[in-house]
Amino acid sequence: MPLRLVAATLLLLLAGCATVSEPRDERDPLEGFNRTMYRFNDAFDRAIAKPVAEGYQKVVPRPVNRGISNFFSNLGDVVVLLNDVFQLKGQQAASDLGRIAFNSTVGLGGIFDVASHMDMPKHNEDFGQTLGYWGVGPGPYLVLPFLGPSTIRDGIGRLPDAEVYPVYRVDHDRTRWSLIAIEAVDTRAGLLRAGRVLEEAALDPYTFLRDAYLQKRRYEIHDGNPPLDEFDPLLDDPEFDPLAPEEEPVMDPNGE
Repeated sequence: MPLRLVAATLLLLLAGCATVSEPRDERDPLEGFNRTMYRFNDAFDRAIAKPVAEGYQKVVPRPVNRGISNFFSNLGDVVVLLNDVFQLKGQQAASDLGRIAFNSTVGLGGIFDVASHMDMPKHNEDFGQTLGYWGVGPGPYLVLPFLGPSTIRDGIGRLPDAEVYPVYRVDHDRTRWSLIAIEAVDTRAGLLRAGRVLEEAALDPYTFLRDAYLQKRRYEIHDGNPPLDEFDPLLDDPEFDPLAPEEEPVMDPNGE
C-alpha cells in the first residue's frame, strides 16, 4: 500500500471534516466523502481491477495461483509476527515465527504452506489491531482510494505495517512494483466470489460493505470475542464474512 496515498487521504480528511454534512450513522461521520470514494473505487474496479483479476484467474492454473497467494501470505506473516509481539501474544508469536521458518525453507519461500499441516495455523494481526488492543478506538469509518474500507485508526495502522512488509523493502524499483502489482491482482482474484455476494445481497452495497468491514474488525480486535455491550444481532455472525477471499485447498510439497 503506498504510504503517501494513505497519508495524503488522512490529511485531506482532517482538512475537510468541517464540510461534511450531518451523518446518518454515528460510526460514519464522513459518509459524504466515503460514498464519493466508494464510487471512485467501484468505477476503477469495474473498469480495470476486476477484468484483470478475472483474466488472471482464467489463465493461471489453480496450483500456481495458490502458490502465489501462499508466497505473499508468508511475507505478510512478518507483519503478523511483529504485531503479535506488540500485543504480548507470546505463544502466538512463537507459532508465527515457526510458520515463517518452515514455510520459507521447507515450503520453498512460502510457495507451499507446510506450517498449517504442523499445527501452526495462519493468524491475522496488524497495527490497527495492535492499537485497538491497547485501547485506541477505531474513529470514523473511512474509505481509502484503491484500498477500500478502513477506519482512521486502521488507516494510520497501515503506515507502520508497510514499513516492515518485505515487499516494500525491496530496493530495486522494477522488482518492487512488479511484486506489488502481482499481489494486488492475486488479492483481487481471491475476492471475486465476495464481490458476487456483495452485488447479489445488498440493496445498498456501500452500507453492506461498511457494516461487514466494521463487524469483521470488531471480531479481529477482540480475537473473536467482542464485549457483550457491542453485540449486534443483525451483524454479529462469526461464520459470515463477505470480505474473506475465496478459499482453496492448501498446497503441500506433494501437490495434495
